[in-house]
Amino acid sequence: MKKLSLIALIEASFFAAFAIILDLLPSIKPTPNISISVAMLPIFILAFRWGFRVSLISGFMWGILQIVLGDAWIVTPIQTFIEYVLAFAFIGFAGLFFNSIQKHLRYGKKKIALAWIVAAIFVGSLARYFWHFLAGILFFGSYAPEGMSPFLFSFAVNGATALGSWVLCSIVTVIVVSTAPRLIIRKNEPIALPHNKAS
Repeated sequence: MKKLSLIALIEASFFAAFAIILDLLPSIKPTPNISISVAMLPIFILAFRWGFRVSLISGFMWGILQIVLGDAWIVTPIQTFIEYVLAFAFIGFAGLFFNSIQKHLRYGKKKIALAWIVAAIFVGSLARYFWHFLAGILFFGSYAPEGMSPFLFSFAVNGATALGSWVLCSIVTVIVVSTAPRLIIRKNEPIALPHNKAS
């Protein structure tokens, strides 16, 4: 496995801190239980710059910072681990699309690259909110309206948050990458390109 560079780790730390800053901005709250924001944006940008491992680390750092800065809603140690370690780290799954995004951007196929970006953001959002959904069932069932099961309540709340965050982050990321694709294209970065086009 290729060793991560110091620059990658520095960027992972920086983007985690940037996510904390964005998280301080007002979010869209259609209901008290649903909060939609662009705070995941830095982790997604990092995922498209460096790939899965670096974005996983950065998401993990963001979750730890949430705990350290007292911005975490802590009920039990297990709930904290699920919602602020696993959930935030799993945003990095968007980085699994790194090669496809980089390849199409470098070939000038921006529309295809943007489609992959939207798909990647969906996967990262889904991966994160799966853990929030699970925690909602296990630890926050008492918040469900009378007559509603904890499963359905958690699915509705976290599903709506995931969907809203995916749409908002996708719109902002598409705008950013469309205007400044060099933000995610790093010089001299080897990627898995087809042999007939890499020559």
